[in-house]
Amino acid sequence: MPAARPRAHVAALCASLALGLAGCEGESPRAAPAAPPPPQVSVARPVAKMVTDHDEYVGRFVAVDAVEIRARVSGYLSTIHFTDGQFVKQGDLLFTLDRRPFQVDLEQAKANLAQAKANLAFAVTDLARGKDLVGRNVISQQTFDQRTQAKSVAEANVAAQEAAVKQAALNLEFTELRAPVSGRIGDRRVSVGNLVMGNLTGTTTLLATIQSTDPIRFEFTADEGSYLRYVRLVGSRPGINNAGQVPVKLKLLDEQIFSHEGRMDFVDNAIDNSSGTIRARAVFANPRGTFTPGMFGRIQVASGPPAEALLVPDAAIGTEQVRKFVLVVDDQNVVRPKYVTLGPLVDGLRVVNSGLEGGDRVVVNGLMRARPGIKVTPELTTAAAAIERETVPSR
Repeated sequence: MPAARPRAHVAALCASLALGLAGCEGESPRAAPAAPPPPQVSVARPVAKMVTDHDEYVGRFVAVDAVEIRARVSGYLSTIHFTDGQFVKQGDLLFTLDRRPFQVDLEQAKANLAQAKANLAFAVTDLARGKDLVGRNVISQQTFDQRTQAKSVAEANVAAQEAAVKQAALNLEFTELRAPVSGRIGDRRVSVGNLVMGNLTGTTTLLATIQSTDPIRFEFTADEGSYLRYVRLVGSRPGINNAGQVPVKLKLLDEQIFSHEGRMDFVDNAIDNSSGTIRARAVFANPRGTFTPGMFGRIQVASGPPAEALLVPDAAIGTEQVRKFVLVVDDQNVVRPKYVTLGPLVDGLRVVNSGLEGGDRVVVNGLMRARPGIKVTPELTTAAAAIERETVPSR
Protein backbone atom coordinates (compact mmCIF):
# COMPACT_ATOMS: atom_id res chain seq x y z
CA MET A 1 0.00 0.00 0.00
CA PRO A 2 2.83 2.50 0.63
CA ALA A 3 3.90 2.27 -3.04
CA ALA A 4 0.44 3.33 -4.21
CA ARG A 5 0.67 6.76 -2.42
CA PRO A 6 3.50 8.20 -4.64
CA ARG A 7 1.63 7.17 -7.73
CA ALA A 8 -1.39 9.19 -6.52
CA HIS A 9 0.81 12.31 -6.07
CA VAL A 10 2.20 12.00 -9.60
CA ALA A 11 -1.27 11.61 -11.05
CA ALA A 12 -2.49 14.73 -9.24
CA LEU A 13 0.49 16.76 -10.48
CA CYS A 14 -0.09 15.75 -14.07
CA ALA A 15 -3.75 16.68 -13.78
CA SER A 16 -2.81 20.18 -12.51
CA LEU A 17 -0.37 20.72 -15.41
CA ALA A 18 -2.99 19.61 -17.89
CA LEU A 19 -5.54 22.06 -16.47
CA GLY A 20 -2.94 24.89 -16.60
CA LEU A 21 -2.09 24.19 -20.22
CA ALA A 22 -5.73 24.08 -21.13
CA GLY A 23 -6.22 27.49 -19.51
CA CYS A 24 -3.34 29.01 -21.46
CA GLU A 25 -4.67 27.73 -24.75
CA GLY A 26 -8.01 29.43 -24.09
CA GLU A 27 -6.54 33.03 -23.77
CA SER A 28 -6.54 35.38 -26.88
CA PRO A 29 -3.18 36.81 -28.22
CA ARG A 30 -2.17 40.51 -27.17
CA ALA A 31 -3.06 43.21 -29.85
CA ALA A 32 -0.18 45.11 -31.69
CA PRO A 33 0.16 48.97 -30.95
CA ALA A 34 -1.66 51.29 -33.42
CA ALA A 35 0.45 53.37 -35.96
CA PRO A 36 0.71 57.16 -35.21
CA PRO A 37 -1.34 59.46 -37.47
CA PRO A 38 0.43 61.44 -40.25
CA PRO A 39 1.92 64.70 -38.91
CA GLN A 40 -0.05 67.88 -39.57
CA VAL A 41 1.58 70.66 -41.60
CA SER A 42 0.41 73.96 -43.08
CA VAL A 43 0.65 74.39 -46.83
CA ALA A 44 0.07 77.41 -49.07
CA ARG A 45 -0.07 78.08 -52.79
CA PRO A 46 2.68 80.33 -54.21
CA VAL A 47 1.61 83.95 -54.60
CA ALA A 48 1.52 85.15 -58.24
CA LYS A 49 2.53 88.80 -58.46
CA MET A 50 3.98 91.31 -60.91
CA VAL A 51 7.59 91.80 -59.85
CA THR A 52 10.34 94.01 -61.26
CA ASP A 53 13.93 92.80 -61.26
CA HIS A 54 16.25 95.10 -59.36
CA ASP A 55 19.94 95.82 -59.06
CA GLU A 56 21.36 96.96 -55.74
CA TYR A 57 24.18 99.44 -55.19
CA VAL A 58 25.88 101.07 -52.24
CA GLY A 59 26.17 104.84 -52.38
CA ARG A 60 26.37 108.01 -50.37
CA PHE A 61 24.05 110.97 -49.79
CA VAL A 62 25.13 114.38 -51.06
CA ALA A 63 23.50 117.75 -50.64
CA VAL A 64 21.72 119.39 -53.56
CA ASP A 65 23.25 122.71 -52.48
CA ALA A 66 26.44 123.02 -50.45
CA VAL A 67 27.57 126.61 -49.81
CA GLU A 68 30.56 128.09 -48.00
CA ILE A 69 29.73 131.34 -46.24
CA ARG A 70 32.48 133.89 -46.93
CA ALA A 71 32.39 137.68 -46.61
CA ARG A 72 32.62 139.89 -49.71
CA VAL A 73 34.13 142.78 -47.78
CA SER A 74 36.77 142.91 -45.09
CA GLY A 75 35.89 143.99 -41.58
CA TYR A 76 35.61 143.00 -37.96
CA LEU A 77 32.94 140.45 -37.06
CA SER A 78 30.46 142.06 -34.66
CA THR A 79 27.47 139.67 -34.34
CA ILE A 80 26.57 136.01 -34.97
CA HIS A 81 22.83 135.39 -35.42
CA PHE A 82 22.53 131.57 -35.40
CA THR A 83 23.15 128.55 -33.22
CA ASP A 84 25.66 125.99 -34.42
CA GLY A 85 23.95 123.16 -36.30
CA GLN A 86 20.52 124.73 -36.63
CA PHE A 87 18.32 124.69 -39.74
CA VAL A 88 18.23 128.04 -41.53
CA LYS A 89 16.02 129.38 -44.28
CA GLN A 90 17.12 131.22 -47.36
CA GLY A 91 17.58 134.89 -46.48
CA ASP A 92 18.12 134.42 -42.74
CA LEU A 93 20.72 136.76 -41.23
CA LEU A 94 23.83 134.81 -40.16
CA PHE A 95 26.70 137.25 -39.55
CA THR A 96 27.09 141.00 -39.22
CA LEU A 97 30.35 142.91 -39.70
CA ASP A 98 31.06 146.29 -38.16
CA ARG A 99 28.95 148.59 -40.35
CA ARG A 100 30.31 151.96 -39.25
CA PRO A 101 33.24 152.30 -41.68
CA PHE A 102 31.00 151.33 -44.59
CA GLN A 103 28.30 153.78 -43.47
CA VAL A 104 30.90 156.56 -43.51
CA ASP A 105 32.01 155.57 -47.01
CA LEU A 106 28.39 155.69 -48.18
CA GLU A 107 27.84 159.17 -46.77
CA GLN A 108 31.06 160.41 -48.35
CA ALA A 109 30.02 158.96 -51.71
CA LYS A 110 26.66 160.69 -51.44
CA ALA A 111 28.38 164.00 -50.68
CA ASN A 112 30.65 163.60 -53.71
CA LEU A 113 27.60 162.89 -55.81
CA ALA A 114 25.91 166.08 -54.57
CA GLN A 115 29.01 168.09 -55.46
CA ALA A 116 29.16 166.53 -58.91
CA LYS A 117 25.52 167.35 -59.53
CA ALA A 118 26.15 170.97 -58.49
CA ASN A 119 29.06 171.19 -60.92
CA LEU A 120 26.86 169.73 -63.64
CA ALA A 121 24.13 172.28 -62.96
CA PHE A 122 26.64 175.15 -63.27
CA ALA A 123 28.08 173.66 -66.46
CA VAL A 124 24.61 173.38 -67.99
CA THR A 125 23.76 176.97 -67.12
CA ASP A 126 27.13 178.23 -68.35
CA LEU A 127 26.69 176.38 -71.64
CA ALA A 128 23.20 177.82 -72.15
CA ARG A 129 24.57 181.32 -71.55
CA GLY A 130 27.42 180.64 -74.00
CA LYS A 131 25.00 179.76 -76.79
CA ASP A 132 23.54 183.26 -76.66
CA LEU A 133 26.94 184.93 -76.43
CA VAL A 134 28.55 183.02 -79.25
CA GLY A 135 25.62 183.93 -81.48
CA ARG A 136 26.35 187.60 -80.87
CA ASN A 137 30.10 187.04 -81.26
CA VAL A 138 30.72 188.09 -77.66
CA ILE A 139 32.77 184.95 -76.97
CA SER A 140 34.80 182.93 -79.33
CA GLN A 141 33.87 179.51 -80.66
CA GLN A 142 36.78 178.01 -78.69
CA THR A 143 35.33 179.27 -75.43
CA PHE A 144 31.95 177.84 -76.31
CA ASP A 145 33.55 174.48 -77.08
CA GLN A 146 35.31 174.54 -73.71
CA ARG A 147 31.98 175.10 -71.95
CA THR A 148 30.48 172.23 -73.92
CA GLN A 149 33.34 170.00 -72.84
CA ALA A 150 32.94 171.12 -69.22
CA LYS A 151 29.27 170.06 -69.29
CA SER A 152 30.21 166.62 -70.65
CA VAL A 153 32.89 166.20 -67.97
CA ALA A 154 30.39 167.20 -65.30
CA GLU A 155 27.88 164.64 -66.59
CA ALA A 156 30.53 161.92 -66.55
CA ASN A 157 31.53 162.90 -63.03
CA VAL A 158 27.92 162.62 -61.88
CA ALA A 159 27.68 159.13 -63.40
CA ALA A 160 30.91 158.11 -61.66
CA GLN A 161 29.72 159.42 -58.31
CA GLU A 162 26.38 157.64 -58.71
CA ALA A 163 28.29 154.40 -59.28
CA ALA A 164 30.41 155.12 -56.21
CA VAL A 165 27.25 155.58 -54.15
CA LYS A 166 25.90 152.25 -55.41
CA GLN A 167 29.20 150.54 -54.59
CA ALA A 168 29.26 152.01 -51.10
CA ALA A 169 25.65 150.97 -50.52
CA LEU A 170 26.46 147.48 -51.79
CA ASN A 171 29.48 147.21 -49.48
CA LEU A 172 27.28 148.28 -46.58
CA GLU A 173 24.77 145.59 -47.54
CA PHE A 174 27.59 143.03 -47.70
CA THR A 175 28.29 143.59 -44.01
CA GLU A 176 25.17 141.47 -43.35
CA LEU A 177 25.76 137.89 -44.46
CA ARG A 178 22.52 136.01 -45.14
CA ALA A 179 21.84 132.37 -45.96
CA PRO A 180 21.89 131.89 -49.74
CA VAL A 181 20.05 128.54 -49.48
CA SER A 182 17.90 126.72 -46.96
CA GLY A 183 19.51 123.88 -45.06
CA ARG A 184 21.48 122.95 -42.00
CA ILE A 185 24.37 125.19 -41.04
CA GLY A 186 27.55 123.89 -39.46
CA ASP A 187 29.47 125.43 -36.62
CA ARG A 188 30.93 128.94 -36.71
CA ARG A 189 34.55 129.06 -37.82
CA VAL A 190 35.29 132.59 -36.53
CA SER A 191 34.41 134.23 -33.22
CA VAL A 192 33.12 137.76 -32.71
CA GLY A 193 35.87 140.40 -32.77
CA ASN A 194 38.07 138.72 -35.36
CA LEU A 195 39.08 140.39 -38.59
CA VAL A 196 37.30 138.82 -41.54
CA MET A 197 39.05 138.98 -44.91
CA GLY A 198 36.63 139.51 -47.74
CA ASN A 199 38.75 140.49 -50.72
CA LEU A 200 37.22 138.55 -53.61
CA THR A 201 40.51 138.63 -55.51
CA GLY A 202 42.53 137.10 -52.65
CA THR A 203 42.21 134.81 -49.66
CA THR A 204 38.85 135.05 -47.94
CA THR A 205 37.82 133.87 -44.48
CA LEU A 206 35.53 130.83 -44.22
CA LEU A 207 32.80 131.63 -41.70
CA ALA A 208 30.49 128.57 -41.92
CA THR A 209 29.01 126.04 -44.35
CA ILE A 210 25.40 125.23 -45.23
CA GLN A 211 24.19 121.88 -46.58
CA SER A 212 20.68 121.61 -47.98
CA THR A 213 18.77 118.56 -46.74
CA ASP A 214 15.34 118.47 -48.39
CA PRO A 215 15.36 117.18 -51.05
CA ILE A 216 18.63 115.27 -50.94
CA ARG A 217 20.59 113.38 -53.57
CA PHE A 218 22.02 109.87 -53.44
CA GLU A 219 25.03 109.16 -55.68
CA PHE A 220 26.25 105.71 -56.66
CA THR A 221 28.20 104.01 -59.45
CA ALA A 222 26.97 101.19 -61.70
CA ASP A 223 28.95 98.79 -63.85
CA GLU A 224 28.76 98.80 -67.63
CA GLY A 225 26.48 95.73 -67.80
CA SER A 226 23.95 97.34 -65.48
CA TYR A 227 24.12 100.52 -67.51
CA LEU A 228 23.27 98.59 -70.68
CA ARG A 229 20.25 97.00 -69.00
CA TYR A 230 19.17 100.42 -67.85
CA VAL A 231 19.51 101.92 -71.34
CA ARG A 232 17.41 99.13 -72.84
CA LEU A 233 14.78 99.56 -70.16
CA VAL A 234 14.54 103.30 -70.73
CA GLY A 235 14.70 102.86 -74.50
CA SER A 236 11.53 100.81 -74.44
CA ARG A 237 9.69 103.73 -72.81
CA PRO A 238 9.55 106.71 -75.18
CA GLY A 239 9.33 110.23 -73.81
CA ILE A 240 11.70 109.61 -70.91
CA ASN A 241 14.63 111.92 -70.28
CA ASN A 242 18.27 110.94 -69.76
CA ALA A 243 17.73 109.71 -66.20
CA GLY A 244 14.48 108.01 -67.11
CA GLN A 245 12.67 109.11 -63.96
CA VAL A 246 12.97 105.45 -62.95
CA PRO A 247 11.51 104.84 -59.47
CA VAL A 248 14.03 103.58 -56.91
CA LYS A 249 13.94 102.38 -53.31
CA LEU A 250 16.51 102.82 -50.58
CA LYS A 251 17.35 101.44 -47.17
CA LEU A 252 19.84 102.64 -44.58
CA LEU A 253 22.53 100.50 -43.03
CA ASP A 254 20.39 99.65 -39.97
CA GLU A 255 17.21 98.85 -41.93
CA GLN A 256 16.05 95.48 -43.27
CA ILE A 257 13.71 96.53 -46.11
CA PHE A 258 13.80 99.13 -48.87
CA SER A 259 11.20 101.49 -47.45
CA HIS A 260 12.30 104.89 -48.80
CA GLU A 261 11.01 105.73 -52.29
CA GLY A 262 12.65 108.16 -54.71
CA ARG A 263 13.43 108.59 -58.39
CA MET A 264 16.44 108.74 -60.66
CA ASP A 265 17.27 112.21 -61.93
CA PHE A 266 20.71 111.93 -63.53
CA VAL A 267 23.07 109.49 -65.26
CA ASP A 268 26.53 110.67 -66.28
CA ASN A 269 27.44 111.05 -69.95
CA ALA A 270 30.57 108.87 -69.89
CA ILE A 271 31.91 105.68 -68.34
CA ASP A 272 35.02 106.12 -66.23
CA ASN A 273 38.02 104.68 -68.05
CA SER A 274 39.86 103.58 -64.92
CA SER A 275 37.00 101.80 -63.10
CA GLY A 276 34.60 100.90 -65.92
CA THR A 277 31.69 102.35 -63.97
CA ILE A 278 29.28 105.20 -64.56
CA ARG A 279 28.00 107.67 -62.02
CA ALA A 280 24.27 107.92 -61.37
CA ARG A 281 22.10 109.92 -59.00
CA ALA A 282 18.67 109.68 -57.39
CA VAL A 283 16.60 112.20 -55.43
CA PHE A 284 14.72 111.53 -52.19
CA ALA A 285 12.40 113.67 -50.10
CA ASN A 286 13.81 114.32 -46.63
CA PRO A 287 11.24 116.33 -44.65
CA ARG A 288 12.39 114.97 -41.27
CA GLY A 289 16.08 115.37 -41.95
CA THR A 290 16.77 111.63 -41.52
CA PHE A 291 19.22 111.58 -44.41
CA THR A 292 22.45 113.51 -43.92
CA PRO A 293 25.09 114.32 -46.55
CA GLY A 294 27.88 111.76 -46.34
CA MET A 295 25.61 108.99 -45.01
CA PHE A 296 25.85 105.56 -46.68
CA GLY A 297 22.88 103.58 -47.93
CA ARG A 298 21.83 100.82 -50.32
CA ILE A 299 19.69 101.64 -53.34
CA GLN A 300 17.49 99.35 -55.42
CA VAL A 301 17.12 100.24 -59.11
CA ALA A 302 14.80 98.53 -61.59
CA SER A 303 16.77 96.55 -64.17
CA GLY A 304 13.92 95.27 -66.32
CA PRO A 305 10.20 95.61 -67.03
CA PRO A 306 7.68 94.12 -64.56
CA ALA A 307 6.94 90.39 -65.02
CA GLU A 308 4.76 87.88 -63.19
CA ALA A 309 6.60 85.75 -60.64
CA LEU A 310 5.82 83.22 -57.91
CA LEU A 311 6.57 84.14 -54.30
CA VAL A 312 6.70 82.05 -51.13
CA PRO A 313 7.50 82.87 -47.49
CA ASP A 314 11.22 83.05 -46.89
CA ALA A 315 10.88 80.58 -43.99
CA ALA A 316 9.72 77.88 -46.43
CA ILE A 317 13.12 77.84 -48.14
CA GLY A 318 15.51 75.08 -47.18
CA THR A 319 19.22 74.73 -47.93
CA GLU A 320 21.07 71.63 -49.04
CA GLN A 321 24.73 72.54 -49.35
CA VAL A 322 24.65 75.10 -52.17
CA ARG A 323 21.15 74.28 -53.43
CA LYS A 324 17.87 75.77 -52.28
CA PHE A 325 14.65 73.75 -52.06
CA VAL A 326 11.06 73.85 -50.86
CA LEU A 327 8.93 70.96 -49.61
CA VAL A 328 5.68 70.40 -51.49
CA VAL A 329 2.80 68.00 -50.79
CA ASP A 330 1.59 65.96 -53.77
CA ASP A 331 -1.90 64.59 -54.49
CA GLN A 332 -1.28 61.57 -52.20
CA ASN A 333 -0.27 63.95 -49.37
CA VAL A 334 3.33 62.77 -49.62
CA VAL A 335 6.12 65.31 -49.07
CA ARG A 336 8.41 65.88 -52.05
CA PRO A 337 11.39 68.28 -52.35
CA LYS A 338 11.66 70.73 -55.24
CA TYR A 339 14.93 72.52 -55.96
CA VAL A 340 14.46 76.17 -56.84
CA THR A 341 16.38 79.27 -57.85
CA LEU A 342 15.57 82.36 -55.85
CA GLY A 343 15.20 86.04 -56.51
CA PRO A 344 14.93 89.09 -54.27
CA LEU A 345 12.70 89.57 -51.24
CA VAL A 346 9.51 91.48 -52.11
CA ASP A 347 7.05 92.57 -49.41
CA GLY A 348 8.26 89.85 -47.07
CA LEU A 349 8.00 87.08 -49.69
CA ARG A 350 10.86 85.47 -51.61
CA VAL A 351 10.72 85.44 -55.41
CA VAL A 352 11.16 81.97 -56.96
CA ASN A 353 12.63 82.30 -60.43
CA SER A 354 12.38 78.62 -61.39
CA GLY A 355 11.59 75.16 -60.02
CA LEU A 356 8.08 75.83 -58.72
CA GLU A 357 4.59 75.78 -60.23
CA GLY A 358 1.61 77.88 -59.34
CA GLY A 359 -0.48 74.91 -58.24
CA ASP A 360 2.09 73.42 -55.85
CA ARG A 361 1.22 73.13 -52.18
CA VAL A 362 4.30 74.42 -50.37
CA VAL A 363 4.90 73.51 -46.74
CA VAL A 364 5.06 76.82 -44.85
CA ASN A 365 4.65 75.63 -41.27
CA GLY A 366 5.69 72.38 -39.61
CA LEU A 367 8.87 71.93 -41.61
CA MET A 368 10.48 69.98 -38.76
CA ARG A 369 7.69 67.39 -38.95
CA ALA A 370 7.77 67.10 -42.75
CA ARG A 371 10.31 64.74 -44.28
CA PRO A 372 10.66 63.84 -47.96
CA GLY A 373 8.76 60.63 -48.68
CA ILE A 374 6.47 60.61 -45.63
CA LYS A 375 2.73 61.14 -45.64
CA VAL A 376 1.32 64.20 -43.90
CA THR A 377 -2.01 65.81 -43.11
CA PRO A 378 -1.96 69.16 -44.97
CA GLU A 379 -3.86 72.19 -43.74
CA LEU A 380 -4.32 74.84 -46.43
CA THR A 381 -3.42 78.41 -45.45
CA THR A 382 -2.09 81.53 -47.22
CA ALA A 383 1.43 82.90 -47.55
CA ALA A 384 0.38 86.11 -45.78
CA ALA A 385 -0.97 84.13 -42.82
CA ALA A 386 2.28 82.19 -42.65
CA ILE A 387 4.29 85.43 -42.45
CA GLU A 388 2.01 86.77 -39.71
CA ARG A 389 2.46 83.55 -37.76
CA GLU A 390 6.25 83.97 -37.98
CA THR A 391 6.18 87.56 -36.75
CA VAL A 392 3.80 87.04 -33.79
CA PRO A 393 5.90 86.51 -30.66
CA SER A 394 5.30 83.29 -28.76
CA ARG A 395 3.82 83.63 -25.26
